[in-house]
Amino acid sequence: MASYNTELSRRGPGLMLADIAAGDDAQVAALAAVIARADPDILLLQGVDYDHDGAALNALADRLAAQGAPYAHRFARPPNSGQPSGADLDGDGQRHGPGDAQGFGHFPGQGGLALLSRYPVDPRAVRDFSSLLWADLPGATLPVLDGRPFPSAGAQSVQRLSNTAHWDVPVQVAGTVLHILAFHATPPVFDGPEDRNGLRNRDELRLWSLYLDGALPGAPAPAGPVVLMGDANLDPADGAGRHGAIAALLAHPRLQDPLPGSDGARQAGAGDGQRGEPAHDTVDWPEDGPGNLRVDYVLPDAAFRVLGAGVHWPADGPAAEEAARASRHRLVWVDIALP
Repeated sequence: MASYNTELSRRGPGLMLADIAAGDDAQVAALAAVIARADPDILLLQGVDYDHDGAALNALADRLAAQGAPYAHRFARPPNSGQPSGADLDGDGQRHGPGDAQGFGHFPGQGGLALLSRYPVDPRAVRDFSSLLWADLPGATLPVLDGRPFPSAGAQSVQRLSNTAHWDVPVQVAGTVLHILAFHATPPVFDGPEDRNGLRNRDELRLWSLYLDGALPGAPAPAGPVVLMGDANLDPADGAGRHGAIAALLAHPRLQDPLPGSDGARQAGAGDGQRGEPAHDTVDWPEDGPGNLRVDYVLPDAAFRVLGAGVHWPADGPAAEEAARASRHRLVWVDIALP
């Protein structure tokens, strides 16, 4: 199984579908080749635009099938990204900008999630926590500036927690119901001294710990085995954000961290002042930005036996160039044996 932030999302509705359908887009071709190389049985994609009829996702799946990576089962729902809130959520005095959507986005459906699987998905049994208000998360820490709720109490009363989505998707694998816990958290940057995005990122990760502990109101802990997959936008040691949030999730007793790595990330090395092991990095951000970080995760159930794990980040050659064309993020994969 694998998690991959494709960064395939476009700035306007329908453009992603048009680029896939055209058949000559270099990024689409590279993405399809990378996925076909990894050939995961279950694949969570981030950064893919959602449309009501699933036309873009189906076109992408057709492209993958043509590359030798067929996925008969597909799941997607409208993300929070781009979904209008009707409020000024970013404090800029406007109500209809991309920062005022429930998750940053220029149009509804921009940069959503999609699950592709070779095993049956039960959409009727999906638990979708994407509409949970941030203020309703137990122990939530909402931003405050100069002693007042930021940007306002009214904005906080409608602000959802999920930047994109939080799903528990049941997948039937050889008689076992496997719960895929899928998400894409907000980056803990692009805010001010109130640390709105940093606090939101931390609570997006805390949601999973609460759910696994059975402490999320109205949502009993999943009874079967789980695999947490997605882009946490948070490194355990480096970059911006509240690192304790991802450290707590990595140490959760229901999960295990197989520490995927790659020769390409190791060769790229750590930026100035970085403390984490560079071999485990999953994104190639420029040195004048945050530098290479580990932000993409596949965390299997602690009961599973891990057969292998890695990050598709070749050190050099055509495969390395292909991976770089596909996305700044690299595909993270883990092979497991069911108990």
